[in-house]
Amino acid sequence: MIYLSQLLGNPVLDADGEKIGTVSDLGIATGEVFPRVTSLAFMGPGRTPIMISWRKYVERYDENEVNLKVIATDLRFSYLQPDEVLLARDILNKQIVDTHGMRVVRVNDLKLSDTSSTQLRLLGAEVGARGLLRSLHPALESVALRLARTFGHPMPERIIAWNYMDLVERDLSNVKLSVSHKTLDDMHPADIADIIERLDPRLRGQVFAQLDDEQRADAMAEFDDDAMAAELMGSLNETDASRMLAEMDPDDAAELVSELDYDKAEKLLRLMGVQEQRAIRQLLGYRENTAGRIMTSEVATVPDDATVADAVEMLRGLDEDFESVRYVYLTDEDGKLAGVVTLPGLIVADPETRLSELATEDLITASPEDDQEDVAEDIAKYNLLAMPVVNDEGRLLGIITVDDALDVLEEEHAEDLRVAGGSADGEDSGHASTLIWLVRRNVWVVLWAVGVVALALVAGTRLGLGETLAATIPLAVALVLADDSVSYVTNFFLENDPDDEDAPSALGFAFKGLGLGVALGALVVLIVLGLESVIASPAVPSSVERLGPALSAGGVAAAVSTFVSFATTPIYLAVLRRRDEANKETSGFTLSLVSMLVAVVVFLAAVLALAGPLGLVR
Repeated sequence: MIYLSQLLGNPVLDADGEKIGTVSDLGIATGEVFPRVTSLAFMGPGRTPIMISWRKYVERYDENEVNLKVIATDLRFSYLQPDEVLLARDILNKQIVDTHGMRVVRVNDLKLSDTSSTQLRLLGAEVGARGLLRSLHPALESVALRLARTFGHPMPERIIAWNYMDLVERDLSNVKLSVSHKTLDDMHPADIADIIERLDPRLRGQVFAQLDDEQRADAMAEFDDDAMAAELMGSLNETDASRMLAEMDPDDAAELVSELDYDKAEKLLRLMGVQEQRAIRQLLGYRENTAGRIMTSEVATVPDDATVADAVEMLRGLDEDFESVRYVYLTDEDGKLAGVVTLPGLIVADPETRLSELATEDLITASPEDDQEDVAEDIAKYNLLAMPVVNDEGRLLGIITVDDALDVLEEEHAEDLRVAGGSADGEDSGHASTLIWLVRRNVWVVLWAVGVVALALVAGTRLGLGETLAATIPLAVALVLADDSVSYVTNFFLENDPDDEDAPSALGFAFKGLGLGVALGALVVLIVLGLESVIASPAVPSSVERLGPALSAGGVAAAVSTFVSFATTPIYLAVLRRRDEANKETSGFTLSLVSMLVAVVVFLAAVLALAGPLGLVR
């Protein structure tokens, strides 16, 4: 096997052995399972770009040079055909879509088969570290392989076969990549959305624009990042954007429109059909995070006096892009919800049977003003595939489907993780993420070191090095307890809804925080006093015994710091609730960091205040 990096830059020699240039690229015919190299591109005299037919002119090649069959004067230039691409220009160091692994990767090198002295075929793209090292210098790859074998960690190639590659950096819509190729057009909308989200920002709009209206609409509904979805839609012209919105389910379209500025949203809505525009405006009329905002108005309904045959006929007349039907809802002449029939019930029933005989009338419904999280939890609790939304008069307004409920629960879970200081991503991005995780989980160590240095700088020569270290030992305990105080706040916030009558009051929470602060502060003092008594024993050298007062000062300062940490918990609770009401996310890690910084400041102030009375100052 041979790699593109091993061929680029090699000399090109004619039949007389004269050097006429250096290899700059290879062209391939894309319409094959393993594409043949069809063209050789090289830089000729005076850096003139030249392209010739590989089959017609190349005699042989290796890792050092390319030999031609004819002399330089007999060469005839060729041009890239519509079904051809250049490996270095179009694929190397570019992003591609791995349609087998459903991911976006960067091509570091390209692997070629050299089964004969003249014919070359592309096998696939090298997307691993070996390709990157090889492209820099072959010696780097050799050294890395030896080191990997020495430490017992093999370094395999990461090759993506050509028939699983989809190019995204050029508009190759007229190029047939492979006879068995799976392209973005064949992928599930969720996979397309995931891939576009992982692309470089400059490529997202380019790839998104190549999808048709239906594909755009389906993929747009699957984006996790609403801001990115709005940005992509903004890259389309108004007519295309409006047409795409019309293809989307009303609830998904309303959510997307809500991310746009008012003028842009109004322009797009006015370009839509009257029916689609009315459905989206109706949903936008409800407050965010309510059942009305996530419901869809596409509901399969029939009169309450209809038969099974009538319902089947209604279902047959629905559009292909109609919201997935799980139930058929019965309404009376005033539009009030009268019952529901499941699809399995329709299938097995006699066509002439009245639906009222099959319908379930004791229904679990939601109001459009209900909190979306409560509705989602009810859908999960009662194992529903959809929940009807009715107004105060009982009129059917729409339904909330199980997929929308799952999205709500996922969003709430991710938000709870962020508040609690965890990660909502769930993906391991390698050593960098591991290091960040370690720092986040052990930030108190960093702040403890900062406290030691700060005390040494503030106290100057008034405290010796030994006294400074002894005084700051209890700071570690104060920092851990400050972190725990935020965990106490976030747990209370997540478990207790302020609108729930049975939830503990904020006043009770504040008093409990004060009690915990006093109890834990006293515990810190007792632990430090115990350590000081050990230091004061006759068996301990006098050089260590003199550090006892400094340790006592640190213990009292840590107790004061701990009390302040828990006494201020109502402030953090108020911040969490206020930001939650404003639909703003709050990071639990940020709260912990603030609490620990406050703990350090309080600790240092207390130690300096106690230094004089305890005789620590020189």
